[in-house]
Amino acid sequence: MVLAFALNGLLFASLVSRIPDLRSGLSLSNGSLGLLLLTIAAGSVIALPSAGALIHRWSAGWVVRWGAVCAATGLTVAALGAGPIGLVPLAAIGLFTYGIGVGIWDVAMNVEGAEVERGLGRSIMPRFHAAFSLGAIAGAVIGVPMAALSVPMVVHLGVLGALAVVLCLRGTRAFLPAEEEKTSSGPARSAWLEPRTIAIGVMVLAFTVAEGAAGDWLSLALIDGYDVAHWVGVTGYVAFVSAMTLGRIGGPVVLDRFGRAPVLWASAASAAAGILLVVLGGGVVLVACGVVLWGLGSALGFPVGMSAAADDPVRSAARVSVVSTIGYGAFLAGPPLLGWLGDHVGTLDSLLAVALLMIPAALTVFAARPPTAVSQS
Repeated sequence: MVLAFALNGLLFASLVSRIPDLRSGLSLSNGSLGLLLLTIAAGSVIALPSAGALIHRWSAGWVVRWGAVCAATGLTVAALGAGPIGLVPLAAIGLFTYGIGVGIWDVAMNVEGAEVERGLGRSIMPRFHAAFSLGAIAGAVIGVPMAALSVPMVVHLGVLGALAVVLCLRGTRAFLPAEEEKTSSGPARSAWLEPRTIAIGVMVLAFTVAEGAAGDWLSLALIDGYDVAHWVGVTGYVAFVSAMTLGRIGGPVVLDRFGRAPVLWASAASAAAGILLVVLGGGVVLVACGVVLWGLGSALGFPVGMSAAADDPVRSAARVSVVSTIGYGAFLAGPPLLGWLGDHVGTLDSLLAVALLMIPAALTVFAARPPTAVSQS
């Protein structure tokens, strides 16, 4: 279970660490790079609606395994397109395939995580997502020397993709079956009409854009906005993921002590303040503090949203699938749109739009409260 999250993060951060090379290798502007990255979102948006049916038909473990195969294949093809072959369409096909694989993989592992959490009867979802963050740290840490030494992308991403496939094939054998909703697809559709589920989805959307924007644009924003070396930009992303990981490891303790709503309101404030410091700080100390605050603020929105969607065991899988679909779509689609904005106002200043998204995040936090708390209010 933990391995599935970690490997997903490993591949994501590995791709992120080579985005500057992707841009330079294909001679793209920020707007063109944003459009290219949007193919990841397109692949996921097409695949996500079928994720629930695939999980119900074949099990979450089966979907994770095949998602890993698609993701690894897509990264290798994209690396070929951006490297020795130098064709934007080939890179786009690879990223589209990666989007399909990582999208269904993400939904499946979150559905599985919700089932495990509900079975244990305690909050552990943030720690599953901490495994994603640890995998992302590993991917970013590996990516720094790979980029600094100009290791070909196809070697870097191809080897890690193959490793992820092998480990997923072995690690998903212990997955639990998704018991709920195997007999009907109706609840999965009706969950889209539930106000609480959609409100949780909006909250998750805002937090995941904050996380995804750091993944796709933080390194480039530091490089372009502050004229630092490539490795410094990647190091900034490592600091972000490290802070986010610490937030997720300690998250269950804070959530049990203060409750979901106060913690999520503080998270939204932290993320917004952090982004403002990154954009407006000007100096190393303030920008570094901003990166840390941004990472801490982005830590709990997605995992707590998954837990909130799974509060009612009767239809948890359908609701987790809906919220995961909304969140993951935003995670992928939001950051590429920042590329278009970056071409008009600059890469660094475009991040201010992400800070504004913390307003709807704060306004929809109420939906994440446990049903008992909602009914008593």
